[in-house]
Amino acid sequence: MLVVAVVVLALYWPLMLWVNTGQAQRTLDSGAELDCTTAISCATQLRNPTLPAPAQLGASFRTMSTPPMSPTSVPYNTLVTAGETLVGLLIATVLGVILAVGLVASRAFERITLPWLIASQTVPVVALAPMLAVVLGQYGVQGWLPKALIAAYIAFFPVAVGVSAGLRSPDPMQEDLMRTYRASGPQVFWKLRLPASLPFLFTSLKVAATAALIGSIVAEISTISFAGLGKMLAENSRASDTLALWVIMLYGAALGIALVGLIGLVERLVTPWRAEPSR
Repeated sequence: MLVVAVVVLALYWPLMLWVNTGQAQRTLDSGAELDCTTAISCATQLRNPTLPAPAQLGASFRTMSTPPMSPTSVPYNTLVTAGETLVGLLIATVLGVILAVGLVASRAFERITLPWLIASQTVPVVALAPMLAVVLGQYGVQGWLPKALIAAYIAFFPVAVGVSAGLRSPDPMQEDLMRTYRASGPQVFWKLRLPASLPFLFTSLKVAATAALIGSIVAEISTISFAGLGKMLAENSRASDTLALWVIMLYGAALGIALVGLIGLVERLVTPWRAEPSR
């Protein structure tokens, strides 16, 4: 990770100059008054650069992050999106595990349900989000819940597929051994299949967490929202404020990394037997 970070930092400045020079030259040719005379020197001073200079990005971070709990600050809106994502991920986990158990327990249920589960993931979220918001709004359900449901809709599929693969992962010889000990069906499930599926569950949750985050942001953009990263992205996109867009995107990326890291921490606590022995 450190090597990648160093490489990115080393390439950032020349890449920034390269992508902004053309825009700076067009700005100079238009007769705009700038505190610079050449395209190279103006590349770090554009009001809406394609790729912001580090000083510009730092100034935007400070401006948009303070005060942190202001409704217009990025940290506050990040917390709103994080809450929607976590609720959606929780719903997706419960629904995905239930579906996975059904898929493993019954071949008929799998043949009937699996094609519809796959088809459900082909529906564009941009089209589904406003429709769901309108339907739920007729019953007085508004605010963060429709966004959480959209997040759950996107995230439940990888959980269901991953957990079903995990429940089928035990070796047949292990099942035969359990039967030799006269273990019942529920005992085989709780003592063999479920522990074997936990690594698959957490791997699926890491994928589902990023999907749920994207679903929350898209839902905030596609529906009437008063808070959240999606709402800020839509507003600043209409205003063509590229500096603000970069700050919001970086906050969203940090939120995704934090969610995956949180799941990894829970995984180490729940599955301590998977930790490598100390040498």
